Amino acid sequence: MNMLLNRLFMSCLTGAALLLSTSNFAAAEVNLYTARKDHLIKPILDKFTQQTGIKVNLLSSGEDQLIERLKSEGANSPADIFQTTDVARLNRARVEGLLQPITSAVLERNVPAKYRDPQNYWFGQSARARVIFYNKDRVKLSDLSGFEGLAEPKWKGRICVRSSASAYNQSLLAGMIAVDGLEKSEKWAKAIVDNMARKPQGGDRDQISAVAAGQCDIAIANTYYFAGMLTSDKAEEREAAAKVALFWPDQLGRGAHMNISGAGLTKAAKNKAEAIKLMEFLSSAEAQQFYAEANHEFPVLPSAKRSPLVAAWGNFKEETINVAMLGENNASAIRIFDRAGWR
Repeated sequence: MNMLLNRLFMSCLTGAALLLSTSNFAAAEVNLYTARKDHLIKPILDKFTQQTGIKVNLLSSGEDQLIERLKSEGANSPADIFQTTDVARLNRARVEGLLQPITSAVLERNVPAKYRDPQNYWFGQSARARVIFYNKDRVKLSDLSGFEGLAEPKWKGRICVRSSASAYNQSLLAGMIAVDGLEKSEKWAKAIVDNMARKPQGGDRDQISAVAAGQCDIAIANTYYFAGMLTSDKAEEREAAAKVALFWPDQLGRGAHMNISGAGLTKAAKNKAEAIKLMEFLSSAEAQQFYAEANHEFPVLPSAKRSPLVAAWGNFKEETINVAMLGENNASAIRIFDRAGWR
């Protein structure tokens, strides 16, 4: 009888241990909704899994589509992290109650205050600079100053820029609103429309290529697109980029416009501890170096190095405003674009 009881007891212990093991295994995962392209995020996620044993389940789509999905899924959403390529969508997710604040000394130490939400609803993971590119044969460096200078009549018919639907342009104008106010920012937007060489079309690479082809003399674009062209496996992109130079705007004023790729913890997160651990990893030196090398973005971790190509462009003065203001002013920027006729 005692042997039978012992066997039953041991069987129960084994079953409980198996159940606990299965529970722990099931919890060792994190679900990431991301707007980043897989090849720009998956390699570093695989590193995270190798180091921690935590599996990352990836769902990629556009930011607006992911936000709508989070809203429709509600509390039943499997998503633990929402990751975007622009701060405006992070702000929208926060405002619509899709995120929750994070308590993490690691994130607060690694991510400068200007690159995170003041209430810690989201944190920047890489920084992007939006700058001026110019045709080296058709523009004198002395003619350039900052974005405000592009509103001058001398640039009439000489500027290429993408649509106002671009989140990057919306954030650029939102930053101007934060510094200069609504009235001055609207005058600037209208002047840029008057100075356009053509109707907005294509992406940032298309604007740079148009400058190289002589269709315009000035382009507004993010630096990592330029870097991608310089290192492209397509000869035509490398040749186009070689005809164009980068100019850091507003170096005597507020500094170059900066945006972020970042992420927040979803309100419905079921794997909260694992999600925070992943976000902390993405702020680490190893992950920050990956962002710098893979897409020539700027690390948010101050001690991390830029890619050699980006480092060769030299140091520059950055905007000091908190990027949260770009999201807060997004709606105002869109309304200004509409009134200005920036399509």
